Amino acid sequence: MSESLTSLYPHAFVTGASAGLGRAFAEMLLLEGVRVWGTARDGARLTSLATAYPAHFTPVVLNLDDPVAAEAAFTRAANTAAGAFELVINNAGYGVFGPFHEIDEAIWERQVGAMLTATMRMTHAALRRMQERQRGCIVNISSLAVEFPLPFMSGYNVAKAGLSALTESLVVETRGTAINVIDFRPGDFRTDFNQAMLTTFSGNAASSGPMAAAWRALEAHRLASPPPSVAAADLRKALVGRRRGTVRSGSFFQARIAPCFARVIPASLRRFLAARYFGL
Repeated sequence: MSESLTSLYPHAFVTGASAGLGRAFAEMLLLEGVRVWGTARDGARLTSLATAYPAHFTPVVLNLDDPVAAEAAFTRAANTAAGAFELVINNAGYGVFGPFHEIDEAIWERQVGAMLTATMRMTHAALRRMQERQRGCIVNISSLAVEFPLPFMSGYNVAKAGLSALTESLVVETRGTAINVIDFRPGDFRTDFNQAMLTTFSGNAASSGPMAAAWRALEAHRLASPPPSVAAADLRKALVGRRRGTVRSGSFFQARIAPCFARVIPASLRRFLAARYFGL
């Protein structure tokens, strides 16, 4: 019989727990009896979780735009969680939609700083404590965009690719220890991610041209995608099974067929098919 999540990971830290995949991950853990410290930029967005699980959920205000402050907030939370977290899920992030050459440098520098630099700092702090205890699991939520970059989302692609590279480094470095590191790569899920995305144009989509086509494709894929609970179930399976390395999640096509197919076809054909997939 496999161990329960509560016995494996009694204390968990989840960034971006107020909505989307992060909320699904937090709720999955809470339903298992895990004590969860969940973060959001605005603490009010965590009120419903705190109300529903008063004995097991602790809200944490954390803004990844300030990597030093984010690490400090993580450290304070860890000090209240029996000194460390057995499970850390780095999920928080956001998209910026627009042509790379038109986006102000400060925007994508802030995005990469939040999604990569801040996450690296918190991972560094978490791993130090896990090494001391020789126990724990770090889950970095990257994206299938690592393998299939999203058009007009260059900053997001760069940050997620960097996060996957970091995770792969840690998978090798922790080999032979009791610490697991997972690169969890979700595809499209039916969340409000697109609606929360910053844009460089007015309204919800460009009126014409490649950007409009790409936006329509992104929205169509989102609406046809699985609910966040599917990602939570996939992550639970990986955690209980003590998986290491890359774990993909999403529709059968995105998470299973496309990655296998992409490995055996020429890069030029892969790029052509990706362009068609996004209506370009």
